[in-house]
Amino acid sequence: MNRLTLRAKLALVALVLLALPWAGYRYVREMERFLLGAQEAALAATARAVATALHDRSQLLAYRSADESELRREAERELRRLAGGTSLLGASETADGGLVANAEIAAILKGVARASSRVWVVSRDYRVLALAGSLRRPEPEPPGFVQGALGWLIGAPTEDFDEAIADEALGAGREIASALQGAAGERTRNTRDGRARIVSAAHPIWVGDQVYGAVVVEETTNRIASFTSQALERLLTVTLAVFALVGAVLLWFATRISSRIRKLRDEAEAAIDAHGRVTRLLTASGTGDEIGDLSRSFTTVLRRMSRYNAYLEGMAGRLSHELRTPIAVVRSSLENLHAARGDEEARTYLARAEEGLGRLSAILARMAEASRLEQGLSTEARERYDAVPVVRGCAEGYRLAYARTAFEVAVPSVPVMLDGSADLLAQMLDKLVENAVDFQAPGTTVRIVLGADASLRVENAGPPLPEAIRESLFESMVSQRAVRSGDAPHLGLGLYVARLIAEFHGGSLRAENLPGGRGVAVTANLRVAREPTL
Repeated sequence: MNRLTLRAKLALVALVLLALPWAGYRYVREMERFLLGAQEAALAATARAVATALHDRSQLLAYRSADESELRREAERELRRLAGGTSLLGASETADGGLVANAEIAAILKGVARASSRVWVVSRDYRVLALAGSLRRPEPEPPGFVQGALGWLIGAPTEDFDEAIADEALGAGREIASALQGAAGERTRNTRDGRARIVSAAHPIWVGDQVYGAVVVEETTNRIASFTSQALERLLTVTLAVFALVGAVLLWFATRISSRIRKLRDEAEAAIDAHGRVTRLLTASGTGDEIGDLSRSFTTVLRRMSRYNAYLEGMAGRLSHELRTPIAVVRSSLENLHAARGDEEARTYLARAEEGLGRLSAILARMAEASRLEQGLSTEARERYDAVPVVRGCAEGYRLAYARTAFEVAVPSVPVMLDGSADLLAQMLDKLVENAVDFQAPGTTVRIVLGADASLRVENAGPPLPEAIRESLFESMVSQRAVRSGDAPHLGLGLYVARLIAEFHGGSLRAENLPGGRGVAVTANLRVAREPTL
């Protein structure tokens, strides 16, 4: 049969920890989105600052190059060269004023350009007037083996990308088109080779109430991607370390629990032999966890099974002992009856045979009484009654039945309501009093006490109760009588019947020695009936 071991189940439970790195991953991505928004805002602020510096300065925005295609080729060459300086893309060698104008724009751009950003100025007819800066960052130090492996898993950003202005950046750039229409705009696009993403912000340049151009500030998302990659690398490293540690702890814990359970299983199997006999008891564990509780429960169960086996084994001997004498009396009487010579002698042997049959009938009657009571309690009708008059009436009967015994009775002045059967309560009290009278010391008093908490206690002065029999005293066929009272056989069923009646009333029986070993007290702790609800 295929089954999951305890270690496998704990490993499956440990997968719940995957929620922690997932939550960390979501947090990093959320921070990345926040940083991208902040980057767009910063680029927009830079574009607005440059545009403000160029407001109402139309002379700086005049485009003087006679060859537009040459300007485009010069811009492309400048961008591919990646010198990182300022390009005077609109300068013309034949127009001295143009060179001065673009130099002044270059000075403004140089003041706001950053290490990994690019700023360029576009005229309203989509011509690049000036450009400053580069999108590439300084090359970082080469990563180590671990960082390289983690970067391969996560995907670190690269600085090896084509940063040239794509053809559609001018003509189809919605941020430039928006700026040339008088409204600032932002856009995120890929480079021409798709190896990096560029965030750009454009702001219009106003001359009076007309837009003469736009300032475009660009920057790649590599810096934020690097921060994200580093955060994910740390998250992955911490996750792997925590999972390794948790896995080792769970493996040790599961191995320890499994070994304790296997040890408990082996001891439980070895405690009972092939014939169902309890050969030894388990060593109760002293630990306070559930496995320790299970070990102690197994020990208790085996102890009870051992007592029950001893009871079953002793019951045959006790029945044999109780039945042997009346059977022998009947047999010997019948044998002597055959050899009798006169009627008087025959009547004597018949009387002895009848006496033996009477003892057999008494034994069978007592066994049948216990059996009927045990079966009838499940269908016995319950009623709510006061135990005080029941106990008081029984005590009056005991004074007549046991004329040589003195009784002391104490009952509360308030009703003690029970839920059960008054007849069964009287029968239980009969058994307890009969047991007390049989073991009382001559000239002493049997004391009956009913408490307001529904506890019924019968005390007698006499020999103390042996410790070995205290727990099994209320089992069937258990008796400590060394001498029989009269001719009535005792099978040890009286206290067993009393225990059944106490349990029927929701209680239990307890036997204990009186202080100083001067006698025995048997207490029935019954359950008080609930008040009737309307």
